[in-house]
Amino acid sequence: MAIANKNIIFVAGLGGIGLDTSREIVKSGPKNLVILDRIENPAAIAELKAINPKVTVTFYPYDVTVPLAETKKLLTTVFAQLKTVDLLINGAGILDDHQIERTIAVNFTGLVNTTTAILEFWDKRKGGPGGVIANICSVTGFNAIYQVPVYSASKAAVVSFTSSLAKLAAITGVTAYSINPGITKTTLVHKFNSWLDVEPRVAELLDEHPTQTTLQCAQNFVKAIEANQNGAIWKLDLGRLDPVNWTKHWDSGI
Repeated sequence: MAIANKNIIFVAGLGGIGLDTSREIVKSGPKNLVILDRIENPAAIAELKAINPKVTVTFYPYDVTVPLAETKKLLTTVFAQLKTVDLLINGAGILDDHQIERTIAVNFTGLVNTTTAILEFWDKRKGGPGGVIANICSVTGFNAIYQVPVYSASKAAVVSFTSSLAKLAAITGVTAYSINPGITKTTLVHKFNSWLDVEPRVAELLDEHPTQTTLQCAQNFVKAIEANQNGAIWKLDLGRLDPVNWTKHWDSGI
């Protein structure tokens, strides 16, 4: 999908990978970039506007853990502004296995609710035009960091959910693919807690592995958006963009 002249909603578009990806998206010339994030960052929004003044960049405060009804209300406001939306990027995530409930709420439940909410506007069974969803997951979704099993499991859930969305495209008109970064130099991995403190040095040990920059990840993210491959499981690691064959999908025959 060419980004030029498209309307894009980016959940958590001001985070580490998120902000660099927002920069790369704006360079590609969408018509509108609507950023939904928990904490406002006026300086970052001003920077994005300055990168390409032809792009309308808008910010709305949004915590993905709010009830589904609140998400639907916010998206009603966004759709009233844009009329149409071409791409939703779900990017919210936390890494802290001490916060079990919040990890699941942010990394999985919030993503599912945001997706469910936008289907109200996109689902072709309701007269919608369809759309595209890019879910930011993690390589831990198919290659767990066992010291953070809650985080890894939440990401595996998103990979599975996204694969199901892709297979439902013929019914809903909504296609989907997952973006799975490897270890990336962000504040997310500088310090975090393992489950039950099974490895107190987990962040330090992770830092010893080869990493990529957020810019490298963002540039490959844009390539994945442009490829627009329904059902793709993209691995973004060490500056590379590679497809992953995670598992053989079972056809239920329903």
